[in-house]
Amino acid sequence: MKPWLRLSALLQYPDEELLAAAAGLPAWMRETPLRELQAAYVRAFDFDRRASLHLTYHTYGDRRQRGLELVRLKRRYTDAGLPLEGGELPDYLPVLLEFAALVPEDGEALLNELRAPLELVRSRLHQTGSPYAELLDALVSALPRPTKAQLAAAHKLADEGPPAELVGLEPFTAAAS
Repeated sequence: MKPWLRLSALLQYPDEELLAAAAGLPAWMRETPLRELQAAYVRAFDFDRRASLHLTYHTYGDRRQRGLELVRLKRRYTDAGLPLEGGELPDYLPVLLEFAALVPEDGEALLNELRAPLELVRSRLHQTGSPYAELLDALVSALPRPTKAQLAAAHKLADEGPPAELVGLEPFTAAAS
């Protein structure tokens, strides 16, 4: 069985409940005090845009196309009989992993569709020396090998970063004297 539920739990903000499940934790999580785990999580995922666990951000940035993609993902969950509840966005990696655990064929296809941002996050975690990199390694090792196109897309995302919204922004011009 694929490790989707376990990875989903380990990639969420660490709390007392996570530490109570110590038997299933990697050694570095078991041996690190909760406050330090929480600080490491925030450093890894919240303060570094290239490691965001909101995967569509990497492809669409904060543009309106991302909103359309989020609606599409939400609809995909609903169509599978698993409407998204709670406050998380549908592109949040732990949510995607839970979906893959419950609807393996569709969920794994979805993870594979998001392979470029997954590879970007994984690469960034390795660059920063985050212990969370091993979790992304486990995730991608359970997926089919990336295609050349997926790897090229990940490199492009790394080089260019997420696109910016330019529609509706008037250019600044010097005022006439």
